[in-house]
Amino acid sequence: MTKRIGFFIGSLRKNSYNRKVAEKLAHFLPADFEAVFVELGDLPLYNEDLDVAGKEPVAWQRFRNEVNTLDGVVFVTPEYNRSVPAVLKNALDVGSRPYGQSVWDGKPGLVVSVSPGAIGGFGANHHLRQSLVFLNIPTLQQPEAYIGNISQSIDEDGEIIEKTQAFLKLIVDKYIVFFEANQL
Repeated sequence: MTKRIGFFIGSLRKNSYNRKVAEKLAHFLPADFEAVFVELGDLPLYNEDLDVAGKEPVAWQRFRNEVNTLDGVVFVTPEYNRSVPAVLKNALDVGSRPYGQSVWDGKPGLVVSVSPGAIGGFGANHHLRQSLVFLNIPTLQQPEAYIGNISQSIDEDGEIIEKTQAFLKLIVDKYIVFFEANQL
């Protein structure tokens, strides 16, 4: 049976480094896994006043339904002001509500941060992990995935260089082992 892994990209830019990394991670999934790139950019900001059964924003309904079909989750995020982008935090909030109906519960997760800076989005990576603990998303701890100086990992054709690809493949391989040990 095919396992569906949702990819949540914290950068909305079409050609972002984060999207390139997410696509390469998806490429390394085994044949019995399907990568699902989940749209975040159309989600209205979470407001409990709008969360009325049957009257929620259509984008929230679509998002929650899609995440419910997933077996695991991968978050690929840049770092904005030493934290996660608002679009990613909003997606976590939308998916965790209404209270007691979280779509995230128990789905094995992976966090990868991507940055042009040397520390590879360390702040965003750890802020995101704090939310994932509360949302009951067991998350791969080792190896940690901070992709720093990303522009040096992209060749003149816009492709991720072999050395970085090898690291991304290692991350996916370790995630698959973790996923298998933690799936519900």
